[in-house]
Amino acid sequence: MPTPRSSPTPPSPPAGGVLIMIGALGGAAIGFAVGQATPGFLIGITLGILAALAIWWRHRTR
Repeated sequence: MPTPRSSPTPPSPPAGGVLIMIGALGGAAIGFAVGQATPGFLIGITLGILAALAIWWRHRTR
């Protein structure tokens, strides 16, 4: 008896969370180096969120 073919699974969406983490850590490190850790962290996390949103926006219909 032939086995039924399984339907192909859709590709998993790309993860943007790592971009938020890299932005937060990188921003804090750069901010600490210039004596402004909190603004650096906030700017870094904002850039990370924007990058994650850009990835989501690009792949939302796939």
